[in-house]
Amino acid sequence: MIEKSISKKNIFFITFLFVFSVIINQYYGNKGVFPLDTFLHFDNGYRILIGEIPFRDYWSVSGPAVDYIQSIFFYFLGANWNAYVFHSSFINGLTTIFTFIVLKNFNLKINYCFLYSLLFSILAYPPSGTPFVDHHSALFSLLGVYSFLLFLKKKNKLYCLLIPIFLGLAFFSKQVPATYITFAILLVLAIYSYKGKTFEYINYFLIGLFFFIFLVLIFGKLQGIKFSDFLSQYILYPQTIGTERFANLNFTFSGLIAHFKFIYLLFVPLIYVHYKKIIESKKYLKGTEFLIPLILILLTFSLIFHQLLTKNQTFIFFLIPLLTAFSHIGLNDIEFKFKNLAYVILIFVCIFAVAKYHLRFNQDRKFHELNTVDFSLSIDAKIIDEKLKGLNWISSEYRQNPKEEINILNEIKFNLKNDKRKKMLITNYTFFSAILEENLFSPSWAITPNGTTHPVASNKYVENYGKLMIDIIKKNNIAVIYIAGSLNDEQIYNYIDRDCFKENLVSNNLRGYELVYCNNIEGQN
Repeated sequence: MIEKSISKKNIFFITFLFVFSVIINQYYGNKGVFPLDTFLHFDNGYRILIGEIPFRDYWSVSGPAVDYIQSIFFYFLGANWNAYVFHSSFINGLTTIFTFIVLKNFNLKINYCFLYSLLFSILAYPPSGTPFVDHHSALFSLLGVYSFLLFLKKKNKLYCLLIPIFLGLAFFSKQVPATYITFAILLVLAIYSYKGKTFEYINYFLIGLFFFIFLVLIFGKLQGIKFSDFLSQYILYPQTIGTERFANLNFTFSGLIAHFKFIYLLFVPLIYVHYKKIIESKKYLKGTEFLIPLILILLTFSLIFHQLLTKNQTFIFFLIPLLTAFSHIGLNDIEFKFKNLAYVILIFVCIFAVAKYHLRFNQDRKFHELNTVDFSLSIDAKIIDEKLKGLNWISSEYRQNPKEEINILNEIKFNLKNDKRKKMLITNYTFFSAILEENLFSPSWAITPNGTTHPVASNKYVENYGKLMIDIIKKNNIAVIYIAGSLNDEQIYNYIDRDCFKENLVSNNLRGYELVYCNNIEGQN
């Protein structure tokens, strides 16, 4: 009877956590926009739905897994804003449930499992709210770490098969931090195998890895993706960005220590517990228990290093409740005088830290640089199109008058809709294909002027991108290229000669470049 009661309690907690995780992300995902990041996968998910393929039909330096998953949500729920946000809400719910299950398997009392998982859900995906490559990569990697932790706890080979599948999904969401965390897991798995004098578990990991790679190769073949295109776009070109960032990496006390202070602070008890065990027993390091804090340390520093290298807004504060939970689990293993007080302090500091970052990143939307915005001025984006209904539109650039930005977007929409020619659109407002239900053949999965999404003039892969752009124009009989928003004509002239176009200023926010005969295009094969 008691076991049945516990089972019902588990089901209730899991159901509540999933529903709460979805609702909180849905709410904050609807709050404001940072155009480039907010709509990163909106058009791309729609483009896959209508038959366009990353690497083959547009330059994709990141996020193909996110785009394909988004296309599935659009397929079943329609290409609309709520389906878009539900994608990230679902991932938030999924990782929250896994967090609860993992903590429970480490014998943490169910009420604490629920509390820490609830706090995790507040800081996992809601800071972005909308699908974002860094979040997907980090959270899928975390599921890989969870699988490894469950393997250490249960010694079930199935978990070794799952690890590379989750890490593969993470890698195809974004190469880093997935790559860092993959090496971390491989290192710890190698230590485990060495201590156990068996490579059986590594073999299971490799079976899972080869199975995933096999599926990817088959999928790529069916999609018509050339391996050379994948290699240049997803592997080689990003390395040129990473190398430059690494060369300019600057460690400071504020950036490395102070900014992540709560992550470090709430990890201290777990480190202390295992340090105490090392001191008290020479046999401790001969076992495998120490691998648990080791993999958590490597996970933590992999994510911190990723944040320092990318210099994006911080999104890894979900580590706070997770590391607190494992510190709590660690304290359960030792006896000391003020144990209950230690639990109270640990939980209080965790709740305080989660509340602090919830207000900063969820409520004030700092991740999307909206922390100085008055959200009472926001406008329902259904004014742009019914497909965007539910999005409360306000951006940092037009914080004083969001209606002005909406009028600009409606003007762009009107002009694009009334031009019946085959056209290419280059913009950082990547939702026009979906709302117009028309392929606008953007040459890149996203457009930034600084070369993080596609090669610029100084990059050695600029010719690869230019060839792809010309191939898109020729294959689809593009008659005109439009540049919308603040992007300049370097998005065209870095790759194609000026004499190939007749320029036309449609409005202050939309420029047309009509294609005319020229050797630069006609001479390409």
